[in-house]
Amino acid sequence: MSLTIAPSILSANFLNLGADIQMVNKSAADWFHIDIMDGVFVPNISFGFPVLKHIQQLAEKPLDVHLMIVDPDRYLEQFKKYGAEILSVHYEACTHLHRTVSRIKELGMKAGVVLNPHTPVHFLEDIIADVDLVLLMSVNPGYGGQKFIENTYSKISTLKNLIIQKSSHALIEIDGGVTLENAPMLAEAGANVLVAGNTVFSDEDPSRIISLLKSLKFTRDVNQ
Repeated sequence: MSLTIAPSILSANFLNLGADIQMVNKSAADWFHIDIMDGVFVPNISFGFPVLKHIQQLAEKPLDVHLMIVDPDRYLEQFKKYGAEILSVHYEACTHLHRTVSRIKELGMKAGVVLNPHTPVHFLEDIIADVDLVLLMSVNPGYGGQKFIENTYSKISTLKNLIIQKSSHALIEIDGGVTLENAPMLAEAGANVLVAGNTVFSDEDPSRIISLLKSLKFTRDVNQ
């Protein structure tokens, strides 16, 4: 089975955003990955609801929304309103994580939890059975185009073992520094979903890069 590929709109050309969204619509991609940054939880600001509303109107594939914000509970209903089908919150930003995850699912979205590069996987032991997805940051969050952190491979394997141990059905998503070169190794380690931003949108033919990521073959079934 192939990986799920989620091009990151943060790396798109915002002077030509509509065309980039249509490119993803027509490509082999599975999801749109949407990074929401507040300039507080991470040292950058991306975009808010007005831009997300326009993405929702054009996008023909699920919106995978990654909240890099403090106090995400304030906005869960609004992200549902503006088309989020998968909504992921940071472990580090949620005081009452189980409550947040439960509310996301009550609103009809799939719930994801995100770990920063140096947050241990075992912190998820008590929540892993309740989430649909775990997003591992393979760079420090806040900016696109960063260098991939090599310890991510080990972290994926540890997370995969925890998922099996707890009889969870959570997918493993990787965000940061994903390339054509490391994608096969990420899949072999246990990843199911790859976020690709700079790798896709910096190429002269981004649709070709998406197709190459989708066509990579693995000895392991990435959906297991």
